[in-house]
Amino acid sequence: MISIRNVVQEALSTGYLTIEAEEQLRKMLVKKYDIEDFRAFMNLQQAAMAGLVKQESRELLHS
Repeated sequence: MISIRNVVQEALSTGYLTIEAEEQLRKMLVKKYDIEDFRAFMNLQQAAMAGLVKQESRELLHS
């Protein structure tokens, strides 16, 4: 099974978070996860706020 860390790593390496990846994260975050997944998610949040990762869903909202 894919982990939060895997989804985050993909987004950080590409600089892009797809709608599908966002949905995967939502589903995984409602279940039990470990501290490393939590840290990875927080890193993704910080990268998105800093503009290092673009979100497909936000791009669609503003187009």
